[in-house]
Amino acid sequence: MASIWETTPRASVEAECRRVGTGHVVANCIQILRRGDVDEETLLVLAGPSAAEILRGEEGGVTGYWPRVWAMRGLLYAWDDVAANVVIEGANDESWRVREMSAKVVARRGIDGAFGAMTKLKNDPIPRVKKAAERALIRLVESET
Repeated sequence: MASIWETTPRASVEAECRRVGTGHVVANCIQILRRGDVDEETLLVLAGPSAAEILRGEEGGVTGYWPRVWAMRGLLYAWDDVAANVVIEGANDESWRVREMSAKVVARRGIDGAFGAMTKLKNDPIPRVKKAAERALIRLVESET
C-alpha cells in the first residue's frame, strides 16, 4: 500500500540502502532506537511526510516514540545482525508501538536470543503486542527445527 509520499516504507528504505548502504541505514536506526541524535534525512526516509511534524516538535518531537517506531520498522527492510540487541531491548520500550514493532522485527529476522523477551511480551496488556509476540515465538521455534 502506497503512503502519502507515493511510495511504501519498504521501497523508501530499500532505495536509501542502495544510495548510502545498508550499514549506514541500520546504524542510523540503531542510533534513533538508542535515543541518540536523530538524523533528519533518515527520519524522512523512514516516515516520509509524517516526519515533518515530528521534526517541528509536534507529537513528542524527535524524543517521542514515533522516531523509534519508524526506526524499528526500518529494520524490517534494512538489516544487519549488529541491530539484534537493540531490537530485543525494544521489547521493553514504554511505547506499545515500539514493542509491537520489535516483535515484528524478531519474527522477520528470527533473532537469536529474543525468545525470553518475546515470551514476556505474550503478557503485554496491548492485544496487538501479544499477537505480534506470539507470531515471533512461532517463527523462532520454527527456525530451530
